[in-house]
Amino acid sequence: MQFLKILFWCLLAFVAAVFTLGNWTTVQIKLWGGLVAEVNLPLLLFVTFLIGLVPTMIYYNAIRWRLRNRLATSERTLADLRGVLLPTVPATLEQEAPAVPPAAIPTAVPPGGA
Repeated sequence: MQFLKILFWCLLAFVAAVFTLGNWTTVQIKLWGGLVAEVNLPLLLFVTFLIGLVPTMIYYNAIRWRLRNRLATSERTLADLRGVLLPTVPATLEQEAPAVPPAAIPTAVPPGGA
């Protein structure tokens, strides 16, 4: 499985390199105040990808953090309730517990007598 992961990432890097080499052109971006920025197309696409990825990753990590905290709180509450609901038997009661009387052992009756 690790081999397939490495193969996938190598293939993805190769496709990105071929795309970058094939589209190495400058793009003019009109900014405020009459400014014009000339940016390479692969860099522009990478920046727009990050603009979409970073907020999504921040949101995902915030949700995971919140759910972990809720789960930890629920587990602590459950552990506390288990301690309250399951009574423990004190050691003194275990020692004073009445012993079961031994059953009467039948004695063998000698033959011909009683």
